[in-house]
Amino acid sequence: MTTTAEGVDPFVHPALFYGDTQEYLAGTVPFVRAALAAEEPVAVAVPGERLRLIRGELGADGDGVRFLDMREVGRNPGRIIPGVLRAFADAQPPGRRVRIIGEPVWAGRSPAEYPACAQHEALINAAFRGREVTILCPYDTARLDERALADAHATHPVVIPAGSGAGRTSEAYDPDGVVARYNEPLPPAPGAGADVLSVGFGEDTLSAVRHLATGHGARLGLSGLALENLALITAELTTNSVVHGGGRGVLTVWAEDGHVLCEVRDRGRFTDPLAGRRPAVRDQRGGRGLLLVNLISDLVRLHTGPEGTTVRAYLAR
Repeated sequence: MTTTAEGVDPFVHPALFYGDTQEYLAGTVPFVRAALAAEEPVAVAVPGERLRLIRGELGADGDGVRFLDMREVGRNPGRIIPGVLRAFADAQPPGRRVRIIGEPVWAGRSPAEYPACAQHEALINAAFRGREVTILCPYDTARLDERALADAHATHPVVIPAGSGAGRTSEAYDPDGVVARYNEPLPPAPGAGADVLSVGFGEDTLSAVRHLATGHGARLGLSGLALENLALITAELTTNSVVHGGGRGVLTVWAEDGHVLCEVRDRGRFTDPLAGRRPAVRDQRGGRGLLLVNLISDLVRLHTGPEGTTVRAYLAR
């Protein structure tokens, strides 16, 4: 829990540091068993190899737990709040605390993915403020680098040191600072060439630009659902630019490290860090574009500032 101007926030968000399997199980399994004993809904969303450890330790008790492989459902960190955490918490009946173990940061996350992971962990605090929810986030001290461990202290109001079992207030807690720090300019897209599509667009060229993007995506190796997703991503991002980003923008599509990247730049500016991370409510009109992009992309990176906004979506080839 954290103290706010209104009092004590019922949302609890501790980081659990662990150095080996024994410490991992000692910190996660009692958390799950306590939820089951209290008849509180509980979910475990961690990488598959860790998921099997927890499931094996719980035995038959695991029948009451929702298990999710974070390598699949959380490959894009921007999808985790709406598609994993809120999806589970919002589906539970009111009146009981909801408990979730979520491990979005693991050794092997790419340099492109990590900033989105850190921002995600920071934004959880705003997304769940005031709710009867506990989200426990494990961090591997043996395999993660010092930056990731330091960021865990900044994004979690409570930290549980490895092997201690007891939480303490994080003196480095600064989630807004983390969101701002990782709002960094993205590496520039490659220059125009045979393998790069770069085209300006406005309201009267949205359909033509979408067709250009999907045709180029197909030449770069996308097919089936991935190609359909590229068409949707292009449509949502370019439309958003026309409506909210000054009426026009630039679309660039290229291949890089096993992915096809779709980038849209415009003169607009995002002022809501949770944009695209809130589940759509029934009968909601508008505001679904970036949420859809987060839900269907393998990664989304965003940079916004006075000069404009760049949104970059990744699709695996």
